[in-house]
Parts: sequence; C-alpha cells; structure tokens
Amino acid sequence: MNSPSKPVTVVITCAIRPEKLIMAKRALNNVIKTVISIEKACKGIQVHQDPDHPQRLLIIERWDSKEIFLGAHMQTHHMIAFLKLAKSFLDGEAVFNFWNEMPLPS
Repeated sequence: MNSPSKPVTVVITCAIRPEKLIMAKRALNNVIKTVISIEKACKGIQVHQDPDHPQRLLIIERWDSKEIFLGAHMQTHHMIAFLKLAKSFLDGEAVFNFWNEMPLPS
C-alpha cells in the first residue's frame, strides 16, 4: 500500500571547484529565483556555505512531496539546463537526502 504524499525536506550537499565558485553562486541564484517563482510545490530554498571550506555548500529545500521533487521538478526546462551547467562547476557528485518532519509528542 502506498503512503500518501507528505511534505519533504531535501538536503543537498556538494562541493564546487574553487575556481568556479562565483559561476556556481550565480547559477544557483538564477535557478532558485526561477523555481520559487514558477514551482508552487516548492516552499523554500536556503543555501549555506561552510565558513572553513567555502567551496562546500549545503542546500535545504522544502517541497510538497518527494514525488514532486524527483518527478515534475526535475523534468522542468530550468532544472534540466541547470543540472547540465552544474557538471561544469561541481567537484564530484552532489548528494541528495530526503527528510520528513517527525511529529513530537506533546
């Protein structure tokens, strides 16, 4: 039995080639603006930078469901173009983890 879709937090960690950091920041800024303005299932995106290793980024995204993130979102023209561009500035593979909020007892 499939469980109903539930909100998901996507945690992405990646490293950027040091000489491509400015390019990566610009590309991220552009794609985030597009995602936020067009994709209503996205509830927010934050980008964090490691102060000791500025080429390491942590991206936290909130989505209506994992299925939307992996499906419709990843099939948009802007994401296909971004992922292709990202190959030129990523230092290795980005790691994606999916988290559901855990209700705590009152």
